[in-house]
Amino acid sequence: MATAYERGWSTLKNGELLAAAETHGFQVLVTTDTNVKYQQNLASRPRSSGAPTASTSGLRLLAAAALMPNVSHQLPSVEVNMPEQSNPIAVIATAVPPRVKPSVYPEPFASRMSGREKRALGDLFGLNNFGVNLTRLAPGAVSSLRHAHTKQDEFIYILKGHPTLHTDEGKTRLSPGMCAGFKASTGNGHRLLNETSDEVVYLEVGDRTPGDEGTYPDDDLKAFLSEGKWQFQHRDGKPY
Repeated sequence: MATAYERGWSTLKNGELLAAAETHGFQVLVTTDTNVKYQQNLASRPRSSGAPTASTSGLRLLAAAALMPNVSHQLPSVEVNMPEQSNPIAVIATAVPPRVKPSVYPEPFASRMSGREKRALGDLFGLNNFGVNLTRLAPGAVSSLRHAHTKQDEFIYILKGHPTLHTDEGKTRLSPGMCAGFKASTGNGHRLLNETSDEVVYLEVGDRTPGDEGTYPDDDLKAFLSEGKWQFQHRDGKPY
């Protein structure tokens, strides 16, 4: 059993997805598409309205909603042992769902991250020592507040667009193929700004050294990492 997401098939269309499932030997495809029975190109395929059963006549389609009565009826008497979900072997990076929470900053800073979209690629593979994000900035968006880390290094690689790198040295225009690194403990605040009318896409990598702190030279904010979560305070120590 596997999901289309785990297989890296999230971007496949109906026909392509069915073909991929059949090629890899799957017998049942569970879908949340409630209109599947009306799709003419699927008319020739076997469908099931109840719990799936093994089939040798080809891939069977099953509406996810049809599972609910059967599952609910048997829950009191059935013990389900689900195998631990494994990390995918490889995925299409752009098919990974964006991070649900757009920012860990408190307000009023979180709202300033509008137009930024992050896909946590490293977390998807269970990486513990460093994080990797595929980040998109819409026109006018910024990567973060200008900040510096005390213990964690950071690195960026530009894939698309022409963002502006803002550091203590001023502003530097970047282009695809360019990269920049930010060594911990230098105190040099940095961020990217998209001051163009086109989107910007880049990879960002950062380690996860515990005990890290963040400083924000342009804002009344400071941060410290506690038990893997960021806590934020005013510069005078008052919590947000």
